[in-house]
Amino acid sequence: MRYVAFLRAINVGGRVVKMDRLKKLFEDAGFTNVETFIASGNVIFDAGAKKAEAIERTIEKQLHAALGYEVHTFVRTCAELKGIAAHKPFAAKAIDASLAFNVAFLAAPPDAKAKKALLALATTLDDLHVNGREIYWLSKARQSESVISNAVFEKTLGCRSTVRGVNTIRKMAEKHGS
Repeated sequence: MRYVAFLRAINVGGRVVKMDRLKKLFEDAGFTNVETFIASGNVIFDAGAKKAEAIERTIEKQLHAALGYEVHTFVRTCAELKGIAAHKPFAAKAIDASLAFNVAFLAAPPDAKAKKALLALATTLDDLHVNGREIYWLSKARQSESVISNAVFEKTLGCRSTVRGVNTIRKMAEKHGS
């Protein structure tokens, strides 16, 4: 089965990991056919038909031991990746007027209370949509100018997340979405 891992804390904040090393760490954990996609912690690999949570824990344990810090991991199948890329939560006109369109990955779907709190963060500059374990974030402002961030998602939801640009997601899905 083919999977994608979205890793948090790779090549940000001074924590530099070369992609060939990251690939080797995944292979050492028993994964095969490992590829990286840009240097921001996106890894595509094959694994036996296991639950995503078990794969995430295996990766997190391996990376923590090798790198010395926590690397929160969010695993999706390539089929799920294709669905994430194809989801259209915003009108084309709104997307055209935006400066940033991102997807935040969560370990689990937010409950109704958390989802309501998250959606209440929307402003005239930032719009949010939740679909399962993903948050779609459309912003008319530069991310540095927005009141919304990954840290805000985590504080509001009480769980870890990692964010990728929708263009990265779409390129990965085009190449690996089966």
